[in-house]
Amino acid sequence: MTTPARQQARRVIEIEAAAVRSLADGLDDGFDRAVAAMKSTAGRVVVTGIGKSGIVGQKIAATLASTGTAAFFLHPSEAIHGDLGMILKGDVVLALSHSGETEEVVAVIPHVKRRGAMLVALTGRRDSTLANGADVVVAVQIREEACPNNLAPTASTTAQLVMGDALAMALSVEKGFQPEDFAALHPGGKLGKRFLKVGGLMHAGDDVPLVASTAPMKDVVYEMSRKRFGITGVTAGGVLVGVVSDGDLRRLLERDGPKIMSDTAADAMSRNPKTIGKDAWAAEALRVMEERKITSLFVVDAGGRPEGILHLHDLWGVESI
Repeated sequence: MTTPARQQARRVIEIEAAAVRSLADGLDDGFDRAVAAMKSTAGRVVVTGIGKSGIVGQKIAATLASTGTAAFFLHPSEAIHGDLGMILKGDVVLALSHSGETEEVVAVIPHVKRRGAMLVALTGRRDSTLANGADVVVAVQIREEACPNNLAPTASTTAQLVMGDALAMALSVEKGFQPEDFAALHPGGKLGKRFLKVGGLMHAGDDVPLVASTAPMKDVVYEMSRKRFGITGVTAGGVLVGVVSDGDLRRLLERDGPKIMSDTAADAMSRNPKTIGKDAWAAEALRVMEERKITSLFVVDAGGRPEGILHLHDLWGVESI
């Protein structure tokens, strides 16, 4: 049986979902002009708003900054009490106010113009003071708030948040923002690690376990023990032709017993090992290792020559794709 609480929750979700859907139908040239202004500016995007709109504005500024647009949040009250100096000529000021009559936001309008910045209004009323004072208006009109009393900002702030995301994503596409750009701005955490390149994580040089295909088994075992990866690559003519793992050694010992010491690396190796290039994403390397159920992956150049090795431990914190 549906409880009153769940009935209310459904009502809220349906109202806010409808508000978001209506945004798509209401997109006009104001949206295009806002994106163009933020793309072409030689300055920054300064986001401002107060109350719930201010909280949404902080998130919009953060999303813009994380997707390649220099942006920050400026509290309107702080602005008119000394922080207007943070707005520079050529900046784009994105002002949020559902009513378009928020006193603190309206008070900033003449000062934005005086400082030579462009004003973009994100508002639910095209006939408001904010809209009339703006250079560009991005409409975020809603039919009603999800609040039972139609008072608390709910659907309106959801609409602002979604439109802010739409602006940021459209702008990132216009700028040609790529995964490597995202990685440069997100060096920490799982997102950053996901877009690290293999070349930045791999072990290289003398740390790479390698033996020639003609190497005797004592050299194979020594190399595996010395490099501590539980595996060694096998080369012929400088090209990686196989690998010998701990598992390969165990299987060879079961088959040949003590006679394995008279074998060579070529006798023990698994041929055609899975490899990866140093320009691949770390997330791709993790996916390969998970699919193949292996703990080490050799990194080779276009000619198949080994350049490094990755261990599963090097990819801790990376999310596979």
